[in-house]
Amino acid sequence: MELFPAVLIGGPPNSGKSVLIYSLSQALRKRGVPHYVLRAAPDGEGDWFLETEVTQIRLLRVKGPFDARWVDRIVRDIQNRHLPLLVDVGGLPTPEQERILSAATHAILLTRDPALRWEWRRRFHRYGLNLVADLDSQLDGPSRVIQQTPVLRGVITGLVRGHMAEGSVFEALVDRIAALFRYEAEELRRYHLNMAPAVDLVIELDRLARMLGVRLEGEAPRWAPEDLPRVLESLPAGKPLALYDRAPAWLYAALAVHALPSPLFQFDVRLGWIEPPKLRVEAGPPEPSALHFFMERSGDLWRLRVTMAHSYLEREELEGLPVPVIPTDEGLVIDGKLPLWLWTALARAYAGARAVAVFEPRTSEAIVIASRDPVSPIGTRWPVEPVGGQRA
Repeated sequence: MELFPAVLIGGPPNSGKSVLIYSLSQALRKRGVPHYVLRAAPDGEGDWFLETEVTQIRLLRVKGPFDARWVDRIVRDIQNRHLPLLVDVGGLPTPEQERILSAATHAILLTRDPALRWEWRRRFHRYGLNLVADLDSQLDGPSRVIQQTPVLRGVITGLVRGHMAEGSVFEALVDRIAALFRYEAEELRRYHLNMAPAVDLVIELDRLARMLGVRLEGEAPRWAPEDLPRVLESLPAGKPLALYDRAPAWLYAALAVHALPSPLFQFDVRLGWIEPPKLRVEAGPPEPSALHFFMERSGDLWRLRVTMAHSYLEREELEGLPVPVIPTDEGLVIDGKLPLWLWTALARAYAGARAVAVFEPRTSEAIVIASRDPVSPIGTRWPVEPVGGQRA
């Protein structure tokens, strides 16, 4: 299959790029357009930032340096993309960071400062990017299309956190990107599934959702914790699983535990098919690590907050990593802003606890994904308050 397009969204800081990318991604999902958003700016933002209560953002936000190691990884992942990409490049790239542009194919320019427009257009031209849209971002007023071809020009308004982009310019942009990303969903699915590990159960979660009657939002399933028992009952326990399709971290975590002691594989749009790293639960003083662990006790529950030491983790860094001991006769809530493969790794590591729950910051609750406690069966929602935590 030909290399997929990678559309970079760039422009000066505070132009509304994160809101535009989030809104664009949501609109594409509703149209059933396969794609992935890669945050090529280690500022800790993303869907979680736009959907989460403000009180949670201080705890979850992870910042990182724009160092050469990070740039190398971003460039590699754009070049090795498994789906069409939307790439958030951030607002202040240095010459070293501009290497990211060389891996993209197209660009959208968003700016609130007309004086900086041509600086960004020259930057895009220098790296041979095809300009899809050149948009003025304003807080108020009507959106309006100025020019449709060859480059979409217009004024887009209201790109503020907590609001979805809308209006004629946004709809025209969605049309452009949907046309650029026009791949048959079944063609992409076959392409990815043909590379799946050789296991008997390769689970396409979107199809499983339709089979189980999960509520749909557009073309996408809207999974709810109450769906978990039916999902697990539909699959044999203790068998190797390979998981495909977008779904909440708590669903992936529940299936990761359900497969134990057999292997789990999952499709990562950045890395392809991977097996989560095996973590070691052991006592002892914390070692220098790619992860930081913070623990707090609340009644008969432990809360383990996991943060990343740097903004771009490699799976190989965590293989065999020691994680804190939690008493197996007590409940555990795991939270953090983590890649999906790390959620499945942590769930498998702590599967022996009385009950294990994954924190869902959008609703300030934890979803029980594994349980030996009849009071808190799988799918239970625990209300959870923000905590500071103590370093483990």
